Amino acid sequence: MNAEIITIGDEILIGQIVDTNSAYIAEQLNLIGVSVYQKTSVSDNRKHITENIDRAFTTSDIIIVTGGLGPTSDDITKQVLAEYFGANRMKIHEPSLEIIKSLMSRLDIPLSETNCRQAELPDCCIPVLNRNGTAPAMWFERNGKILVSMPGVPFEMKAIMNDVMPMISKHFKLNNVYHKTLLTFGIPESVLAEQIKDWENKLPEHLHLAYLPNPESGVKLRLSTYNSADDKNLLIKEIDKHFNRLRKILKTTVYGENNDNLALAAGKLLQQKSATLATAESCTGGHIANMITANAGSSKYFVGSVIAYSNDVKVKMLYVNASDIELYGAVSNQVACQMAQGVRAVLNSDYAIATSGIAGPDGGTAEKPVGTVWIAVATPHKVIAQKYILSKLRDVNISRASAIALNMLRLELINEK
Repeated sequence: MNAEIITIGDEILIGQIVDTNSAYIAEQLNLIGVSVYQKTSVSDNRKHITENIDRAFTTSDIIIVTGGLGPTSDDITKQVLAEYFGANRMKIHEPSLEIIKSLMSRLDIPLSETNCRQAELPDCCIPVLNRNGTAPAMWFERNGKILVSMPGVPFEMKAIMNDVMPMISKHFKLNNVYHKTLLTFGIPESVLAEQIKDWENKLPEHLHLAYLPNPESGVKLRLSTYNSADDKNLLIKEIDKHFNRLRKILKTTVYGENNDNLALAAGKLLQQKSATLATAESCTGGHIANMITANAGSSKYFVGSVIAYSNDVKVKMLYVNASDIELYGAVSNQVACQMAQGVRAVLNSDYAIATSGIAGPDGGTAEKPVGTVWIAVATPHKVIAQKYILSKLRDVNISRASAIALNMLRLELINEK
């Protein structure tokens, strides 16, 4: 079963926004056994849209379209699709109109004629409610194939996909598909491959292993099986069995599975100890705190953060010794340790993380090049610190240092058990 994803909008083609929709849609389709044949981005142009839909129908059974459903004059997708599928007229979809009225009222925005027109849909489509916005989605069918048009706003599209996926599964007979991902950190991909090659070589042919490296989340190991006949529960048990063996090989290198993340893994360990965490961040600029608070329920263990970007803040708020900054520099073992101890005391937490480094692209020296980071973890019993030399890229250094810091905390919590 093939699908094509078409994103519509000049803003995508000129790089004004990044297309994250395609990645999400492809992931969701893959989970139900649909292979994405192609991804295409097209301009807000009637001829361009129509030509690409024509082509997509020749190669795919499912076409997912996002974008161009807004209220402005450049949003032409709905009109193009109405003509393409031979709609007799546009008619108000009352449930969508009620959602629009409610949304405008909640935002204290006057309801306009333009808003109401967004509830007008081609009479040849099946409407799909958009509970988070003003543009409903549309489901069209042609010769057993389908096209679904959704708004391009990511959070609206994702919510609508939750309704569309069961509709697709019901419309087509799909293969059994199962994926499970084991998450590792602190081991390079090449070393990991060497370490698990015997395990990998013993995998049955119907299980497919993928290595998915990422500087912030480590290397993900995904096992997948595509089978239309076998019982899905048996496939799940089989993959679990192989991953359990892999856990014994990799030990604490594994920090979670599927949608887990390092901050969540550390948070679970903190909760098991009924312990709290604070962060003192210099070069990471609050990124660690953001990673932690992105997880629901983090308020149970995370008390707060001090972004001590300047030396003055390090001294006045975290009680770092000014003479140590002068003697060793802000990027040093001594300062990182004092930052961790200081924020632990100031915010009254059980554990603390501190980072101080040179994120770049400027500020490096021969002694301390760009990418030099000191990370410290303070516990109720001790303080540990480690120096890392990362990259010359600022964004990578911030992300990588944040992930390393959380992993240092995670390992310390495990070792204390």
